[in-house]
Amino acid sequence: MAGAKNQDRIKLFEEMERQFDEKDASYFKKLLTHDDSIVRTRAVCILAEIAGESAVAPISKVLKDDDNDLVRHEAAFSLGQLGFSSGIKPLADAVEKDSSFFVRHEAAVALGVIGSEDARKTLVAALKNDKSEEVRDSAVVALANLDYIKAVNRKNDFTRMTGG
Repeated sequence: MAGAKNQDRIKLFEEMERQFDEKDASYFKKLLTHDDSIVRTRAVCILAEIAGESAVAPISKVLKDDDNDLVRHEAAFSLGQLGFSSGIKPLADAVEKDSSFFVRHEAAVALGVIGSEDARKTLVAALKNDKSEEVRDSAVVALANLDYIKAVNRKNDFTRMTGG
C-alpha cells in the first residue's frame, strides 16, 4: 500500500512541476487543503515562490488552521521569505498562540526576516513569556535584526537573510 501511495505522490509531483512551470497559483491554492501533508508543504512553498503578495492570505490560513506542525512551520517560513507586512499579524498570532514550539520558533524567525518594528512587541513578549527556550532564542535573533535595521535605517538582502 505504501508503494501505491508513493507512486500516486510522484505522479502528483510531476503535475505540480508542470503547473509550477506555468506559474498557476490557483492550482497550488487548491492543494493547500490536500489530504497529504507532504503535498500541502510543497504547495505552500511553491505558492510563495510564484504568487507574491497574493500568497499571503492563503498561506496565513494554512498557518492558522492546518493540523500538521510541519505544514504550519513551512507556512511561517514562507511568510517570512515573502517579506510583506501583511504577513506580520498571522505570524504574530502564531508566535502567541500556536500549540507547537516548532511553529512558534519559525514564526518568530519569520518576523525577524520581515524586519518590521510592528513585530517588536510580539517578539519581546515571546522572549519574556514563551515556555520554549527555542522560541525565546528565536526572538533574541529576530530582535537583533530589528535593532540592526533601526540602527542603520535600511532593509535589504542582508537583513532578510540574517533576520532569523
